[in-house]
This record gives sequence, structure tokens and C-alpha cells, in this order.
Amino acid sequence: MSDSLHIVCAPCGAVNRIPTARLGESPQCGRCHRPLFSAHPVELTSKNFMTQITRNDVPVLVDFWAPWCGPCKVMAPAFEQAAAQLEPRMRLAKLNTENEQAIAGQFAIRSIPTLVLFRNGRELARQPGAMSLQDIVRWAGAYARA
Repeated sequence: MSDSLHIVCAPCGAVNRIPTARLGESPQCGRCHRPLFSAHPVELTSKNFMTQITRNDVPVLVDFWAPWCGPCKVMAPAFEQAAAQLEPRMRLAKLNTENEQAIAGQFAIRSIPTLVLFRNGRELARQPGAMSLQDIVRWAGAYARA
């Protein structure tokens, strides 16, 4: 790991360079001064999707979901709790496939929920189907270390 990491601020989109040793010290955005990690998944849209998956130096775990999806609703609390456990080593994010159909199509999302883990804009792993908190943390952690 390098001496510093680039972390994208969810609220304002600024790319911040954070010393690796200080990542666990609740870093704040240099532009808007809000916390870079909130223990909640970031909401992705067509406006911030590419910046979040390509400019963050930590892996980004994206939950592709839809509001009408029963398994998505069941998994949502576990994914929320996973954010608190996996940050700041990883950014968790959610993409509503109903609102962002082009992005879901670009990544060939065929079933929801589907978790996709990205590092430096490249897909590392994909897991369709609802998962428990323990399964999300174990699965994401195994691929993030690889």
C-alpha cells in the first residue's frame, strides 16, 4: 500500500489524498469538511458512479438493487451494517437499477440484488443473490485482500 490513498467524498465528489496511516482517524473532505466515511453506503447515480469506482484507491463494493425487489429489501439492513464494519478499508455503495438502467446494462446485471466489487475501476468479483451480514463481510473481505 502506498503512503497515501485517494478517497472520493460522497457528498461533494472531491478527490482527497489521505495518508494511509491516518485512514482510520475519521478523515474529512478538504473541500466540504464532511467525513469521508459515514458507515453508510453511498448512493450512486450516473453523475457519480464512474468517479466513485475509478478514483477511490480503496475497493468499492456496489449493491445493484431495485425498490420493488423483495430480496433487495431483505438484504438492505445487512449491507448497511456491513458499511460500518468494512469502512474505511472499503467503500460501500448502492445503485438503484430502476433509476440507472444504462449502468446496470453496461455491467450486465441480470438479477438483483447483485454485489460487484471494483478496484481501480475494474471488476474484481460478482455475487448475485441476497446475503447475510456475515456473508457480505466475509465475501468482500476475501476478494479485497486478493
